[in-house]
Amino acid sequence: MALETYSYKVDSDVVKDEGKNRFSRDDDTLAAGSGVVVCGTVLGLVAATGKFAPLAPGASDGTQNAAAIILQNAHATDEDVTVVNLKRRAQVVLQALVWPAGINATQQAAALAALETRGIVARTGV
Repeated sequence: MALETYSYKVDSDVVKDEGKNRFSRDDDTLAAGSGVVVCGTVLGLVAATGKFAPLAPGASDGTQNAAAIILQNAHATDEDVTVVNLKRRAQVVLQALVWPAGINATQQAAALAALETRGIVARTGV
């Protein structure tokens, strides 16, 4: 029997510096229908509900704009889930961020710029 190897990313793999006393984090709602979301996924904010969902560059509901980074694994297929998000003043590892399939360089740059307006700076190998 082959040995199975699992790789789990945790918040310390994503966040390398943040505000004192975890000021950079908040408990938020991950919207039902988001599916399985892994730590480091870039999120957008659904304007109509105030809930978060994975970044969707082609959307027009607010999730086209990067607003946070989830700091845990979550399963929000059938119902809303309370999660911990990074939302302000932090440095993150660029390579640890999880992007939607098919995102292009221009969309990724726009998402990184949107995170920077919140004080979240992505750096290569911080």
